[in-house]
Amino acid sequence: MTSKLWGGRFTGEADADFVRFNRSFDFDRRLIHADVRASIAHAAALFKAGVLTTEEARAITEGLLEISRRAAADPNYLVDDQAEDVHSFIEARLVEMVGQVGRKLHTGRSRNDQVATAFRLWLREEFDRIVELVRDLQRALVEFAARHEEAVMPGYTHLQRAQPVLFAHWCLAYFEMFARDRERLRDARRRTNVLPLGSGALAGTSYSLDREEMARALGFEAVSRNSLDAVSDRDFCIEFAAAASLIMVHLSRLAEDMIIYATAEFGFIELSDAVATGSSLMPQKKNPDALELIRGKAGRVFGQTVALLSVMKGLPLAYNKDMQEDKEAIFDLVDTAKDCLKVMAKVLRNARLNEERTRAAVRQGFMNATELADYLVRKGVPFRDAHEAAGRMVLAAIERGVELHELPLEVMRAVSPVIEEDVLFALTLDATLGTKNQTGGTAPKRVREALKEAELSLRD
Repeated sequence: MTSKLWGGRFTGEADADFVRFNRSFDFDRRLIHADVRASIAHAAALFKAGVLTTEEARAITEGLLEISRRAAADPNYLVDDQAEDVHSFIEARLVEMVGQVGRKLHTGRSRNDQVATAFRLWLREEFDRIVELVRDLQRALVEFAARHEEAVMPGYTHLQRAQPVLFAHWCLAYFEMFARDRERLRDARRRTNVLPLGSGALAGTSYSLDREEMARALGFEAVSRNSLDAVSDRDFCIEFAAAASLIMVHLSRLAEDMIIYATAEFGFIELSDAVATGSSLMPQKKNPDALELIRGKAGRVFGQTVALLSVMKGLPLAYNKDMQEDKEAIFDLVDTAKDCLKVMAKVLRNARLNEERTRAAVRQGFMNATELADYLVRKGVPFRDAHEAAGRMVLAAIERGVELHELPLEVMRAVSPVIEEDVLFALTLDATLGTKNQTGGTAPKRVREALKEAELSLRD
């Protein structure tokens, strides 16, 4: 049986339902390797402070390493119905291995600063993993764009055809969103990378523990400056949750675009069999389940973010048991975000653009109307007048059942006498794209440059 880390002032037995309700080992055991690392650093600090002898420090360190090794090698090692949490589990196993000297490890340490340290260590590594997954998703977007570098498609506002853009430009719009996500993750990681160990339960420690040395040993960039704040701070969790929520916003928007574009009505994108499913009733169906699940899981991540904010909003200083609720929320956020990033990258690498369909769509719906207004402006017409004239010519084209470039010149000149034969070139697709040549525009030259810049940025 695993002994409690507390109990001296208790004479009665805890209620069985409360014990079950109180324990966290079933989910916080995934912190075991992070907790072992922090415990080894704490043992080294205790040795330096003269609390442990050389032999005691060596025995504790070797025992902790063996616990970590066994946990990695055998999942059944972490099956324990008695452990209250991963920290009591580790201490009990350590005492079994090295004897009573193992009980010295907790000197100058509380579960409050122990938990905060292990959690930060664990999440710090997850930050790095998720940054790499975001980078891989960006790489998949660049690859998708490169496979169809010359393809054009309608750009939309209000889900109505607006102006033509290069498909690669569309891909790079999402690339930019995920670039901001990487920046946010890196920034939040910096604030996560602060050592709470040495803060004790709330007031600090009476032992001369070298906190700066512990921080260096564990790869932390700084030590916490206030013990009350250190043990009760979960800003780093909420910052991660907020960053993950924005990632999911971007994934959901991308999923929504692709779901729409994969419909028969649009027919722009075809998903491969590797990332789609069929219907149990309708044999003809190919359903974008991977994308729909990503879109749905965004709400799950948002919910966990709100849950974390709700847990923390009314807590007095310092530690409160409410904060145990942070683990399951963050674990679920991490798992969900990672899964969604991996799957979306697979979707992009298993999708095909129907370039003929997108080009045909660009040629319909008066998508060169803005270009016509700009043409009139270049002829000296004030923009508001040019906008009205272009609108009247759109109306004339609708009445005749033709596109703008198919309107007879005399009809155009009847609306605006400044129009000349060069309007026919101005309304071509190449001209419409080519004029958007400022930084950030969809002109082919600019998009090629942006693709190269995107590829280079992925090396950072």
